[in-house]
Amino acid sequence: MARVRLRSVLAAVGASALLLAACNGTETETATDETPTETDASEEAPEAPEAPEDGDEEAEAPAADGEPIRIGIITSTSGFLGTYGNAYLDGLEAGLDYATDGSGAVNGRPIEFEIVDDGGEPDQAISAAVDLVGQGITILAGAVSSGVAVQLAPFAEENELLFISGPAATDAVTGINQYTFRSGRQSYQDVAAAASLVDEIDGSTVVAFVQDSEFGSANIAAVDAVLGAEGANVEAVEVPLSATEFTPFVQQVADLDPDLVFVAWAGDTTPAMWETMEQQGIFENYTVTTGLGDVATWPLYGPAGPDILFLSHYYSTAPDNDVNSFLIDAVGADNVDLFTPDGFVAAQMIVQALSEADPEDVDGMISALEGWTFEAPKGTTTIRASDHAMLQPMFTASMLNIDDDPANIEVETVEILPPEATEPPEAG
Repeated sequence: MARVRLRSVLAAVGASALLLAACNGTETETATDETPTETDASEEAPEAPEAPEDGDEEAEAPAADGEPIRIGIITSTSGFLGTYGNAYLDGLEAGLDYATDGSGAVNGRPIEFEIVDDGGEPDQAISAAVDLVGQGITILAGAVSSGVAVQLAPFAEENELLFISGPAATDAVTGINQYTFRSGRQSYQDVAAAASLVDEIDGSTVVAFVQDSEFGSANIAAVDAVLGAEGANVEAVEVPLSATEFTPFVQQVADLDPDLVFVAWAGDTTPAMWETMEQQGIFENYTVTTGLGDVATWPLYGPAGPDILFLSHYYSTAPDNDVNSFLIDAVGADNVDLFTPDGFVAAQMIVQALSEADPEDVDGMISALEGWTFEAPKGTTTIRASDHAMLQPMFTASMLNIDDDPANIEVETVEILPPEATEPPEAG
């Protein structure tokens, strides 16, 4: 096992909210504005060079003075999942910088992100999509909410757009149509990672404790598909998104006397949920596994933190590669978080698509992404051509201590699961 100590990895909720405060409407960001052109101060460029000679400075990249390529980013920067959307946007800018070698442009055309806050509401997301398409935009990305993603996917097909869903984990996005991709993981991969933590599945009782949402339903289906297929008796306890009192639902979990409790939760009710589970003795009496959430939530696991078996989509010190190092340096160790790489990967995909085809050639952009293998912050990643599943490493981890300051919490990486270990079955 490789032990890692996290250094001041605090979720920058307040800072991100201030940075992106204008995202309640539509905001344009041009990545080229902040990237200076490097020159060699020791030499003066000739007034009219004939051609570069051996030993001369490298020729500068063509100026990004072509017509901008505008990309629609529909994500959550406020509301229930706002923290996740802001982390995604941090990664998006860093990924664009990485994928374009700092130019922010493809083939001399600067990329501009038109960012719209959907508030986690599908109707609001569709309204934004209609507006962006009306402006001539052919690429949409960014969905954090699974409910938003499953609405934008058919919209993309109807309007023949390239859609790259973001952190939304629902399995329904994979294979839904040829126009839809994803830049994050899906629920099946979460559950497959959790399965690696459990010794005896056959004949056990597994309770999926989830929110009554698209995300929750996807996790129930994934638990049944993965653990149920291995012989587990899968039960579900679904909690309304509007709930603020969790004792009755936690009691339902205890009444089922489970061998394993699989928790899938998101949003700002997370602390109250964990507190209720602790008060009701769930951690003392049952084995609990869940996803390792965004860094700010780590202290909220309370004294039971070291007793939980964690699966992880990403935390900053889990991968050890140059791309992840670039991401951390670009965003800052204090800001990188659970869904920052999803934005980074989305930018890599956008640049790949536009490097191979014009933005008006949606079929060409789709072809450029299908079957593409590349190095991402999490490691080697492949977009499966048949259904656009994102095959990627996943992680399992344990929490060694608990502290009010997440920078002081130590996490031990139990296992780095290669892409094939959590590969979803082909959709359709």
